[in-house]
Amino acid sequence: MKRVATIGLMMMTLAIAACETAPKSQQGKDDLEQDVQQTMARLELADPTLREFLDKSAGYAIFPSVGKGGFIVGGSYGRGIVYVDGQAVGFSDLSQATVGAQVGGQEYAQIIAFATIRELNQFKQGELTFSANATAVALKSGVGKSAKYQDGIAIFVEPIAGLMAEASVGGQSFSFQPK
Repeated sequence: MKRVATIGLMMMTLAIAACETAPKSQQGKDDLEQDVQQTMARLELADPTLREFLDKSAGYAIFPSVGKGGFIVGGSYGRGIVYVDGQAVGFSDLSQATVGAQVGGQEYAQIIAFATIRELNQFKQGELTFSANATAVALKSGVGKSAKYQDGIAIFVEPIAGLMAEASVGGQSFSFQPK
């Protein structure tokens, strides 16, 4: 059983690593930008204080759709856009491979806000990964007003669909491609 899990994890890691950070076509980039704008509009409607929090950050990344699934071996993947001063500066993707007690699948939107340029630059250079104890705040009304950075990072998650008996952001890794 352990060998099957190890092989599955290796295959999933290779599949995730093969994905490119930015969509290949201009249409793909336009579609991603539209998805990000729709996601942000929906989240701002649910919590008007979120925009104020993001505007005070050094930058932020919005992932409109992250798919996550697993049965013992699992993983997640999503593409997003990185913003500085409200302007898109590049594309990012997140990936995560996991082994352990997990079953199911889910889709969620995720926003990562950076307190300072230091954390933003770590993210852009691919040097930022979330530890197993990283926590995300579920997006709901007023959460932006009371949100706090943990180690210079604030993570917001909005469940979209699905159910999974494991829901962490620990172990996520990122890549960045300038626009």
